[in-house]
Amino acid sequence: MARYVRVDEFGGPEVLSIVRDERPQAGRGEVRVRVHIAGLNPVDYNIFHGGAAALRYEAVPPCGNGNDFSGITDEVGDGVAGLEVGDAVFGGKRMHAQADYVVVDATRIIKKPTALTFEEAGGLDIAGRAAWASVASLGLTEADTVLIGAAAGGVGILACQLALRAGATVIGTASPANHDFLRGLGVIPVTYGDGLVDRVRAVAPCVTAALDYNGAATIDAALDLGVSGSRINTIAARGHRAGAGITGVGGQAATIDDLSALATLIADGEIVLPIDRVFSLEQVQDAYRYLMAGHLRGKVVLATCQAGAFG
Repeated sequence: MARYVRVDEFGGPEVLSIVRDERPQAGRGEVRVRVHIAGLNPVDYNIFHGGAAALRYEAVPPCGNGNDFSGITDEVGDGVAGLEVGDAVFGGKRMHAQADYVVVDATRIIKKPTALTFEEAGGLDIAGRAAWASVASLGLTEADTVLIGAAAGGVGILACQLALRAGATVIGTASPANHDFLRGLGVIPVTYGDGLVDRVRAVAPCVTAALDYNGAATIDAALDLGVSGSRINTIAARGHRAGAGITGVGGQAATIDDLSALATLIADGEIVLPIDRVFSLEQVQDAYRYLMAGHLRGKVVLATCQAGAFG
């Protein structure tokens, strides 16, 4: 028998339970992964809460939960090339990842670089794809100063570093507790909330682009700062200020090769992905309450193995 997180009905974290079922079997072209780490993302909450996200991803309770995972392949189906039992891998499978085992199309997972931890890999799929694609969408150069909303969150931290690698000057909104950390990355931190536009103007006379991972306030501030709508990309408030030409490029625009390249950058120490907190699978309700309270630094993940059971 194997555990998995089940969404019993739409609602808050209290609708999540741990149930047991038979281990899934890998079919042709698939591998089964013994999950070590399963990542949390705000979109998971939006799905099990019900509404537009649930409709978009065709979630019908009872169903599984979570997307990001890392672990070890323990069953390889017929027709799979390049993967063997015992390989350390990571990837994503919507509404299936928070479990002891997940069966995945073999073309949709990536071998984990040795230096990339299971915790980093297990929180990378959604945040990594979103950061890579959204930063790439703006074509940032050394001539740009970019405002990044929620700069200390899982997507924001990666996006800040990718924007810096492109040569841009980066201004990031975050709570004061994360300002020193962001400065250490080379980001100019500003506190979000009322007065944001004035605080940004105080550190940068001209902002040329914006990446929104927070919501409407970042978009409004960017427009007030004179940023053209065509140089604002959001994954948090699509449809806000419709008609301004704002784009909504997200993780769907990133390829598996893009995600692999980002994983290599993290493994090589050129980009950091902090792990804010690790919960056990049984603590999944508390983990989502913690995630949705905000003010995080990096990723929140679930461990399905006992501490020390993996490297």
